[in-house]
Amino acid sequence: MVSAAFCTSIVQLYICVGFITGLGLALNLQPSVIIIGRYFLKRRPIANGLAMAGSPVMLCTLAPLNQFLFDNYGWRGSFLILGAILLHCCVAGALFRPISADKVSVKTQSIEEGKEVLKEEVTKDAIEMNSPSNIHMETKTEEEEERDCCEKVNKYLDFSLFKHRGFLIYLIGNVLMFLGFFAPIVFLAPYAKHIGIDEYSAAFLLSILAIVDMVARPTTGIIANSKWVRPRIQYFFSFAIAFNGTCHLLCPLASGYTGLVIYSVFFGLAFGMVCAMLFETLMDLVGASRFTSAVGLVTIAECCTILLGPPIGGTLIDTFGDYKYMFIKCGAVMVLAGTFLFIMNYYNYRMLAKEEKKRKAKEEDTKPVRTENEGRNNWNKEHVQDGPELEPLREEQEGLKKEANGTN
Repeated sequence: MVSAAFCTSIVQLYICVGFITGLGLALNLQPSVIIIGRYFLKRRPIANGLAMAGSPVMLCTLAPLNQFLFDNYGWRGSFLILGAILLHCCVAGALFRPISADKVSVKTQSIEEGKEVLKEEVTKDAIEMNSPSNIHMETKTEEEEERDCCEKVNKYLDFSLFKHRGFLIYLIGNVLMFLGFFAPIVFLAPYAKHIGIDEYSAAFLLSILAIVDMVARPTTGIIANSKWVRPRIQYFFSFAIAFNGTCHLLCPLASGYTGLVIYSVFFGLAFGMVCAMLFETLMDLVGASRFTSAVGLVTIAECCTILLGPPIGGTLIDTFGDYKYMFIKCGAVMVLAGTFLFIMNYYNYRMLAKEEKKRKAKEEDTKPVRTENEGRNNWNKEHVQDGPELEPLREEQEGLKKEANGTN
């Protein structure tokens, strides 16, 4: 962001603001989302809601701040000041601490030392024994190295998630949703200016949206953490997406500044609901152990539609000369995504219930077999003394009894 202040062409701005700043924000967001899942379990939805509430705080002040900085310092001075503000994220990142870091480092060090010792032994054996078995050992070592590389890649990007039914449903729904998720925020202020509202009042609409969003995120986290909602949080997430789309569909009906204020309030509420549950629903599907890989794969897939959403909206505005078609497109896409997620999550819940029922039935079927086998084993133990192998002992005992009776 700071380097963007010294750019002299649009290509340089693309690189500095688009690529470098985007990469930095991604490296800032992903660890903070993942570490919440590591730290919290029982009240994780509330923790996610509170953590996500920080974004609208900045959005609340960013719109009027940008206008103020641009009017007083120009675009170069604005980039310098905004870059200095973003550098404060380094302080927050320095406070992140991994769980059981010492144990993990000691374990990793011992594994590496063991691998080094193993490699040294293999090298010595190869020097001492120049035989076909040595060639076999080298081939085996190469195969193990290839396997280790695959395991390392799979550790960070678990591609087996693409076989996970719930993950695929979430991925398809979110990719569709992001086609219309961010475009209304981008075009809200320009739309207000288009209908004759002054610049500061148009920028204040984003502040209203952010204030409502700031309250909606922790509130949604509290609701999602309740015993009535958390077991079926996927339905709540689907409703939030459909509600968001409905707001966009009704936006063209808003007339004047008052109508846009009402739209901003409901849009902020719906936007906060979606953001508060965006990662919580993913962790609910895949679990904490696979959440890191799931976030990476989902982010890679979502970036394409996030990039396409605003340009498609801008194309519609340029083609028809009206902003309402952009809002209708975004609303229709999000309602479709919410409906898709609701139906498919219902299907997923039913399939999970059937699979659980089959598993329990299978366990119950195996119990009588185990009981019958145990009964047979016990019967054999009790009656093994009557077997033919003990016949000589019984004859000897009867002979001793007869001798004893004759003596008496």
